[in-house]
Amino acid sequence: MNTSKITLKYALVLGLIALLSTAVSTAVYLLTKGRIDDVTAMQQRKLLEEVVPKSFFDNDVLGSCKLVQLENAPYLNRIYIAKKSEKTTAYLIQSTAPDGYSGNIILLMGIEPNGNVLGVRTLEHKETPGLGDKIETRVSDWILSFTNKLFSLENEAEWNVKKDGGQFDQFTGATITPRAVVNNVRQIAKWVVTDLAQNPQMIDQFKDCK
Repeated sequence: MNTSKITLKYALVLGLIALLSTAVSTAVYLLTKGRIDDVTAMQQRKLLEEVVPKSFFDNDVLGSCKLVQLENAPYLNRIYIAKKSEKTTAYLIQSTAPDGYSGNIILLMGIEPNGNVLGVRTLEHKETPGLGDKIETRVSDWILSFTNKLFSLENEAEWNVKKDGGQFDQFTGATITPRAVVNNVRQIAKWVVTDLAQNPQMIDQFKDCK
């Protein structure tokens, strides 16, 4: 057998192996994709229910996701709508606080149309362990201090850390992190009360989440 035939033979064998490997990988992906998607959706729903109690909605909140892109509110990322008997009961909003000590802090919060904050959770951050990470529920219950706090234009000044004349505690040795979170929650609550509650149809202009 000459060299060209040997080379062709090995090329065909390698090609067959690659084809079989691809087929196996594709089959495994198709078999597990549904299960992975279900687990991911379940985790996302659980997180959403941490900021808006299940008793507030009977719709598919996860499926209501919209991407928010507004020039006058660049801190907004996504919005979900909680409804009960077709009536909007709360908004679940993912936002970015850009002024954390170590960069962006991604938050998820549930807010009623009247400005009542149902809950806030930290999704992502790079704050200093032992100081700034107290915004996580696994480290501290500080983030729970927002629960059932009503924002209004009349009490807006109270929506600051105590060092800035507000009602929310700062952390010992770390004021920047809680200040960033409080400021962002205040911005979102104010946007809900002054913009969204007055014009809920604006949600229709936002694109669906992929």
